[in-house]
Amino acid sequence: MIEDIIVRPERSNDVNAIDVVNISAFEGDKEVQLVADLRKSPFYVPDLALVAEVHGRLVGHVMLTKAQLNRRGQLSEILVLAPMSVVPSQSHRGIGTRLVQDAMTRAKRLGYRAVVVTGQPEYYQKLGFQKGGRWRLYSTLPVPDSAISAIELHDGTFKEGDTVQYPVEFLRLY
Repeated sequence: MIEDIIVRPERSNDVNAIDVVNISAFEGDKEVQLVADLRKSPFYVPDLALVAEVHGRLVGHVMLTKAQLNRRGQLSEILVLAPMSVVPSQSHRGIGTRLVQDAMTRAKRLGYRAVVVTGQPEYYQKLGFQKGGRWRLYSTLPVPDSAISAIELHDGTFKEGDTVQYPVEFLRLY
């Protein structure tokens, strides 16, 4: 039941459990390394690294980290969402949805203007994200443009041809 889900910021004593969630969700440790690298970077936003608990057990994790939006050489700060993970035994219970929604609410409250995510466009579009093609968004990641989804937390953030500059930590995944 969705009411059993508690979402809160990650704590230092959650690190091992978060690693287990990411390994089980992604069937590998690339995302574990990404999370560790992001935590050490200037792009890390502790208030936007959230976990989901069900009956005291950590079952999900999401991170929003700072990135740059490049508009013809003018840079502004936005957020990128990755990774978002839920242990497979708890999928289809609304945990991922709740993590993303809570992260977006917190991001807006903190004054961030937009969030971009790469991959799983069908899933994220159900949560209010739109195809990046709506704004002809580009990414510094080596992914097809169709993989990019975005949401404006404040209208007018994106303009045609903007490029999302992901932190270098993400480039190590590709």
